[in-house]
Amino acid sequence: MYLSKDIPKITTHVLQEMKLKGEKIAMLTAYDYSMAKILDESGIDVILVGDSASNVMAGHKTTLPITLNEMIYHASSVMRAVTRSLVVVDMPFGTYQGNSKEALQSAIRIMKESGANAVKMEGGQEIVESIDRILSAGIPILGHLGLTPQSINKFGTYVVRATEEKEADKLRHDAKILEDRGCFGIVLEKIPAQLATEVTQSVRIPTIGIGAGHGVDGQVLVLHDMLGINQLFSPRFLRRYNNLYEEISGSVASYIADVKSVDFPSEREQY
Repeated sequence: MYLSKDIPKITTHVLQEMKLKGEKIAMLTAYDYSMAKILDESGIDVILVGDSASNVMAGHKTTLPITLNEMIYHASSVMRAVTRSLVVVDMPFGTYQGNSKEALQSAIRIMKESGANAVKMEGGQEIVESIDRILSAGIPILGHLGLTPQSINKFGTYVVRATEEKEADKLRHDAKILEDRGCFGIVLEKIPAQLATEVTQSVRIPTIGIGAGHGVDGQVLVLHDMLGINQLFSPRFLRRYNNLYEEISGSVASYIADVKSVDFPSEREQY
């Protein structure tokens, strides 16, 4: 029996209890009402309204272009569908890396206008001032270390991070900072599995991995990737649970054929 199975609403406290009891946390992205409703009713623990909507929903090459208003739109759509899952919303690039007062206002807008349960922020020591100000307002924060996609122009590539000791030491240090400041969890993206396990064991808060091995407290994937809707993205860490691209394509082809042949609509599909 899963700890989270019969709980009517997942909270940050529930996630902490799951870590203590050794129950893994399952997290997926959603950006719209229909998908979020399926995830929530299927029992997913956490829904991330990711800035990956910039790629998945809008076709951008990076997460950088998506705006605060667009994130609030997606988050609001998701929240109208969800009754049980914890919903975390990415703070988009440019809303927290500079002025901490502006960061707080952005976080407040997300929480107030969408009804979300928490926000997610990428980085460690460099964004501490914004983290402190947002947490002081009572807004829960999920941290994010390792490969941080909003820093793609700094990294220049999406390769595995923290493979060298200097960067690994910074990640260890940043993880402790996020814990000490009061973040309720940390996403660890695309780092060596051994390092992810070490960090997970060194902090009291849950860690959620993506491309970080199985020694973390939970896993997250982009929904469209794991369902096989996006066929062009195929990193080593991705496991596809379906091939919806082919299923949808086949269904559309059948519909076109039925329309062209006047097989649709049939007599029973008319008034």
